Amino acid sequence: MEKELSQILSEAANAMGIALGKGEFSLFAAYYGELLAWNNKINLVSVKSDRDIIIKHFIDSLTLLPYIKDSTCRVLDIGSGAGFPGIPLKIAVNSLKVFLLESSRKKTSFLKHVIRSLDLTDAVVIHNRAEFLMEDETCRAFFQIVTSRATFKLPEFLRMGAFFLAPKGSLIAMKGKISDQELTEAAEMSHSLGLEYIESHDLTLPITGDFRRIIIYKKLAL
Repeated sequence: MEKELSQILSEAANAMGIALGKGEFSLFAAYYGELLAWNNKINLVSVKSDRDIIIKHFIDSLTLLPYIKDSTCRVLDIGSGAGFPGIPLKIAVNSLKVFLLESSRKKTSFLKHVIRSLDLTDAVVIHNRAEFLMEDETCRAFFQIVTSRATFKLPEFLRMGAFFLAPKGSLIAMKGKISDQELTEAAEMSHSLGLEYIESHDLTLPITGDFRRIIIYKKLAL
């Protein structure tokens, strides 16, 4: 990662109250390089400017950090794509146990390559679709945090996430703008899934000012 882009990452992280050390910056630089190299071969991310990866993907992923209270918990990232938010979270908090669920074979190849290249431990790639993985009873209630970044409509995410989420665990949806209808449908079905709405937070990403909404549910205890 060029010096200017490292500075952008540092300033953006500081603006969000996120502390990163030299080791984390080094890993983000390596991740950045792999994203650009692989993006020339397969479509991983949209890059309109040099800072897009840093702000719209790295920093965006790290907006979840304040809502992860247990630094050793199991995190399931559904529809991880190029690794967001799972890999940035793992870089920032190495003790997390991160599981990246992705249905694209090419993207899972990229994710496995990144994990090897960055020497990340307790980071697992699952090549599957969420609805098929729900047939595996060993995955039921296995994760303390289940998240997804704008991959599904909120009601669909709740339906899938409730299966994977452990009692008292957190289901965290990362959204942009969301319709009232989508929120209403989610509210109507959440309790039947054993989920309780906790809170939502609206924020804007530094530098770009892009709008984000984080919506959090808890799994009711058995």
